[in-house]
Amino acid sequence: MKERMYHLGLKKEDGARFAVLPGDPGRVPQIAACLADAHEVAHNREFHTWAGTLSGERVLVTSTGIGGPSAAIAMEELASIGVDTFIRVGTCGGMQLAVQGGDLIVPTAAIRMDGTSREYLPVEFPAVADFALTQALADAAHRQGAHTHLGVVQSKDSFYGQHEPERMPVGQRLVSDWNAWIKGGALASEMECATLFTVAACLGVRAGAVLTCVWNQERQAAGMSNPETHDSGIAIRTAVEAICALAVKK
Repeated sequence: MKERMYHLGLKKEDGARFAVLPGDPGRVPQIAACLADAHEVAHNREFHTWAGTLSGERVLVTSTGIGGPSAAIAMEELASIGVDTFIRVGTCGGMQLAVQGGDLIVPTAAIRMDGTSREYLPVEFPAVADFALTQALADAAHRQGAHTHLGVVQSKDSFYGQHEPERMPVGQRLVSDWNAWIKGGALASEMECATLFTVAACLGVRAGAVLTCVWNQERQAAGMSNPETHDSGIAIRTAVEAICALAVKK
């Protein structure tokens, strides 16, 4: 093994059991502030890593950037230095009318509209979150008093393909698929979960996620109230509490 991971810049001795994966590098210090003895470890490209401890367990916080390719790279290199539990703390847009800005989503599975996961497993293989990790996140979210939804999310590769499908040559298909996901009960749309869950299956590790709903375009289209939030505080505290609960179980 090379002395440092090529993309993350981490060494074997930087390893931990748990990793929290925000997309935004700017959210890393905010999450790390919840850890004891938090300090920066490495910063390269979109990958910004801090380390600290929770309930006696070392925890890494590593940003993945946007989308599946960089998220898969982060998971591969973190797993190489010993991480076996990954929690994505991210954002999403609501799809069901019952989902509002500020709500939390704890995905149980993800629709594989990404491209990265197809380079790991055939598309028929489901992208499913780890059950015990998902249960810990759901329990922690409820203890936080958050309005929480559990279920399937859609993972896409194109932000503007969702928000401006009419501009795209394949727009008719995008709209048709979007409506099908809604009819199937998909709660929200985001860009990493399908990759994380599929890569976790291949690496033999566990992955889960807690997402803050920023807004819901379907509520807006229906003329309903559409609150908007960019505060990930409750999602962060949910992930931290879930790690604490899992750490004591070893």
